[in-house]
Amino acid sequence: MSNTEVAPQEILCEADETRSGVELLVPRQVPLGGPRAMDVRRTLPQRQRSLIGAWCFLDHYGPDRVGDSGGMKVPRHPHTGLQTVSWLFTGEIEHRDSAGFHAAVRPGEVNLMTAGRGISHSEFSTPDTTVLHGAQLWVALPDTARHMAPTFEHYRPEPVSGRGWTLRVFLGALRGSVSPVTTHTPLLGAELLLDPGAELTLETDASFEHGLLVDSGSLVLEGHPVPKDNLAYLPVGHGSLTLSAGSDGARVLLIGGEPLGEKIVMWWNFVGRSHEEIVAYRAQWQSEIGAEVVAAPAAGTGGSSDLRFGPFPPGQPAALPAPALPNARIKPRG
Repeated sequence: MSNTEVAPQEILCEADETRSGVELLVPRQVPLGGPRAMDVRRTLPQRQRSLIGAWCFLDHYGPDRVGDSGGMKVPRHPHTGLQTVSWLFTGEIEHRDSAGFHAAVRPGEVNLMTAGRGISHSEFSTPDTTVLHGAQLWVALPDTARHMAPTFEHYRPEPVSGRGWTLRVFLGALRGSVSPVTTHTPLLGAELLLDPGAELTLETDASFEHGLLVDSGSLVLEGHPVPKDNLAYLPVGHGSLTLSAGSDGARVLLIGGEPLGEKIVMWWNFVGRSHEEIVAYRAQWQSEIGAEVVAAPAAGTGGSSDLRFGPFPPGQPAALPAPALPNARIKPRG
């Protein structure tokens, strides 16, 4: 998914840190573009918090009736230095990228695209999708991996169930479920369904930071109510997480990871390490789409060595141009 904000360097949300150590990150509405744009609720990054582990971006959307919102229509756009993680609850999205991968994003199946040194991709909800509901997340790659060749992975985790709960681990490991999807820093990503009134204590890695996004229902985390659509943050040092669902149950996304330990520069769809890198990425993208490159590589080849963002199949909608750079230098976060 592309960040389609006109001024993507601005982070406008506030965070609320409570006595219990749970910090609430309140979402802000961001349109995906167009007169009938589908809105997303962005909880990461924010002014007070740019990263949870290596997780650097979280957009939460729906349930949206595609006939009213127009669905997801995000033409080809670039990424560097990150991994995109797509997770759906309802609907279907068609993914196409410049490394030659063409895939369907479906509920309960994670699609992870590693941008590495550079990739471009498009995302469109399918014609038969009537309701679209899910989340798009980004992971910042560490310096050791951010210049790697782009690639793509797909995985459908088997659910793990207990009394009043069901867990699907799509990244990392939890409750005996281990995802084979490649990560370059220690990470956790999972969907958790709680029945009405259910309580659950999860044994977690105390070296991880954690975030819990409440998608539906009502939840109490470590004794603190977390409103729907909010992202609750817990710092390192928690060897367990205790969750309780209200009378309407709850569905939550759980993310976590070891603190990245690196400063990143993040602007629009690019993650780098300096203002100068971001300027160069933008210039390269504008140059490549201006040249109207249309040849497609074979799947899994990593794209052309001459083009940072790769060639793209012909007959696709026009690529998104990059917004104007800010007047000031883009500051590192983390």
